[in-house]
Amino acid sequence: MATLIKTTEDGRKVEVNGLAVCLDGKLEAFELIEVEMHPNKRAIQEIMPAATHMAGRIALTAQEARKVEEAFAETEQQILANPAAISERFRLAVRRRACMDGVE
Repeated sequence: MATLIKTTEDGRKVEVNGLAVCLDGKLEAFELIEVEMHPNKRAIQEIMPAATHMAGRIALTAQEARKVEEAFAETEQQILANPAAISERFRLAVRRRACMDGVE
C-alpha cells in the first residue's frame, strides 16, 4: 500500500511504498537527507527555498518529510510484527551489501 506524499508540478505522484520513496511508481530513495547536509545545498535552496529534506532528486518541505517519516515508521511497525517480513528484510540487506561489495 502506497502513501501519497505530494504530486509534482508536472503531475507525477511522490509516494512512500514500503521503505522506499517512489516517483511515479519508480524507486527514488530509501532515506531522507536534510538539505543542510546535502552537497548541493545552495542550488536546492535557490530552486525551492521551503525545502528541508531531499529524497533522491525530490525536494520536500518539513510537512512532506514528516509524512514520509510517518509512513516509514508505520511500515517498520508492520515489519516488526511479522517474522517472515523480518527474514525478508535481512535477506534483502545481505543482498544489497553483497552488491555494494561487488559480489552478485
